[in-house]
Amino acid sequence: VQLKESGPGLVKPSQTLSLTCTVSGGSVTTDYYYWSWIRQSPEKGLEWMGAIASTGSTYLSPALKSRTSISRDTSKNQFTLQLRSVTPDDTAVYYCAAMEVGTWARESDYAYWGQGTQVTVSP
Repeated sequence: VQLKESGPGLVKPSQTLSLTCTVSGGSVTTDYYYWSWIRQSPEKGLEWMGAIASTGSTYLSPALKSRTSISRDTSKNQFTLQLRSVTPDDTAVYYCAAMEVGTWARESDYAYWGQGTQVTVSP
């Protein structure tokens, strides 16, 4: 399974960040993974943001739930993160990753990772 993130590298404060993860070698609908979004910054370390299961059910971090949506496009085998009302604190490297079973925030529980994409929030 290979994952690849895509989206803007620069977002202005108060805007909505939208990132897409394209999956190859696997299926977002039939493979029993939790397709997740995780970000990393020097200040906060590794932070799990949310996931969408093969069933379509979504799971969101309580800390980000009010600003986060995760959806999928089954025709393109992609899943998408939307983060609303961004601030400079949302500056991070954003990863998509796949976990079969485990703990959301435990890096070693994820079987597959994208390469990550740097997102900077700045005027």
